[in-house]
Amino acid sequence: MSERRMVVAIDGPAASGKSSTAQWVADRLRFLHVDSGALYRAATALALRELGAADTWDEIRVLELASDVTLVPGTTSFEPRLRGASAEDEIRGADVTKCVSRVAQMPAVRRWVNEQVRRAAVGHSVVVDGRDIGTVVFPDADLKIFLVADPWERARRRLTQRLGRRPADTEIAEETERLVQRDAKDATQTVQARDAVLLDTTYLTQAEQVERIVALARAVERGGSRGPSPAGDA
Repeated sequence: MSERRMVVAIDGPAASGKSSTAQWVADRLRFLHVDSGALYRAATALALRELGAADTWDEIRVLELASDVTLVPGTTSFEPRLRGASAEDEIRGADVTKCVSRVAQMPAVRRWVNEQVRRAAVGHSVVVDGRDIGTVVFPDADLKIFLVADPWERARRRLTQRLGRRPADTEIAEETERLVQRDAKDATQTVQARDAVLLDTTYLTQAEQVERIVALARAVERGGSRGPSPAGDA
């Protein structure tokens, strides 16, 4: 089928839980998940392999390397592959995380990522997460969600996932500082669409936020209204 089906766009700052929430929502709706950030990570991983120190990277060369990234549909999601090979551990690694903001700020690379994501939606109902999905990539998305959470809580969640244990307050404080700095770097890309539902997840479990988004998506599927977009509720 050549036409685009339903699109759910989930945006928000780093560590707001976009990707894991989007994957879960996609599973519940039986849509395919598209993680736009994974494409930036994939391009960053290739740059780290080929170009050396990040402060020497050239936008044109990074874009050339990005052509070796393919987005392959699976059972529940699209997977970026590097020169035909799966590289999930590599693209989620600390080195890529440290450098991905630099790549995400390259206009030509952003245009390339956006085009890959739009192509993924052709013939599929998708849940797409990123920072400008509802404003730039799919301004006409059927449902737009903007996830936010207190930086301390975002840091706590990220460290818990990364470390597999309860992090100490000093560790959370350090991670919070890094997230705030990342937010500042990504500010121009992380903008809430006017018609997005703002969902503050600071005091929500992931299951609760998924339930809210799924309910909104099903209402849209039935032709109903999403209702108002109050901060902290949906």
